[in-house]
Amino acid sequence: MMLVSSLRRASHAPWFTSMVTVVLLVVMLVAGALGYDGFLSPQVMLNLLIDNAFLLVVAIGMTFVILSGGIDLSVGSVLALTTMVAAFLLQNWHWHPLLVIVTVLLMGAGFGAAMGAMIHYFKLQAFIVTLAGMFLARGLCYLISINSITIDEPLFTTLSQTRLELAGLFISPSVVIALFMLALAIWMAHCTRFGRAVYAIGGNENSALLMGLPVGRTKVLVYAFSGLCAAVAGVLFSFYMLSGYGLHAQGVELDAIAAVVIGGTLLTGGYGYVAGTLTGVLILGVIQTLIAFDGTLSSWWTKIFIGALLFVFCVAQRLISLGALRGKPAAPAKAATVAA
Repeated sequence: MMLVSSLRRASHAPWFTSMVTVVLLVVMLVAGALGYDGFLSPQVMLNLLIDNAFLLVVAIGMTFVILSGGIDLSVGSVLALTTMVAAFLLQNWHWHPLLVIVTVLLMGAGFGAAMGAMIHYFKLQAFIVTLAGMFLARGLCYLISINSITIDEPLFTTLSQTRLELAGLFISPSVVIALFMLALAIWMAHCTRFGRAVYAIGGNENSALLMGLPVGRTKVLVYAFSGLCAAVAGVLFSFYMLSGYGLHAQGVELDAIAAVVIGGTLLTGGYGYVAGTLTGVLILGVIQTLIAFDGTLSSWWTKIFIGALLFVFCVAQRLISLGALRGKPAAPAKAATVAA
């Protein structure tokens, strides 16, 4: 009985879902090592980060949106639009690459801020606004060009081909940028008033308003940060693919949501850790790697496994959230009090 009681208390702790995700990742890695030779080789593990650096950055922005109780379906289209705008400015207008990067980052942040303002000030559903943003950004890609635009600018090609050596192993510059964004996001979420306000709004927006928190400003900044992350991911994807194309990153917004949920963040908001998103992204990468090592399964099995895993986590999170509401109803209010 004591063991059951301890498990019940642990299941209500904020870190529980993230810990379950870490355990699942370890189990999958051990299963891969037992089934396939070389699965746990250091370079294979680093390749998980190399191949999913752009997804990690998108998922970081999505984490803040979901923590605030919202959703952002536009991130994949903003990523694609970023690659198209960057490629067009580099190849057709011959802008300096650093100016291009700054321009597309500002574009992504502005696009997200505009959606956040519409959601808050016009009291619209985030699902509908960001769905419209998804269609708008994807349509703008084809307004620029219906074909792929190749990027041969020296800085982009150099960054695409650069390998940072680590004791005989290597990573790409995109991994360094993605990990920097992760560290920045963790600091923002847990060491700033903005982060505490995000948790408070996700927990109970009306309570946050009554406590005097800047709900409108915070929600606009959350979507602006998500748009910025999507634009950063677009730049990383440009390094990875060396092209801009309207069909890039189709479905990435769903992969990002899956990574965030599997990483332990509740879809209802106010509960979860940014660091857990890294684990969620790695789990998606491990599933892809397991299928690649097997060699007999179609790549579509990746979606099947991710979908099944997402169902399990959604049900588990619902049960945990119900228990947390009965056991600790004041957690979001505590965060809001600290922020105030």
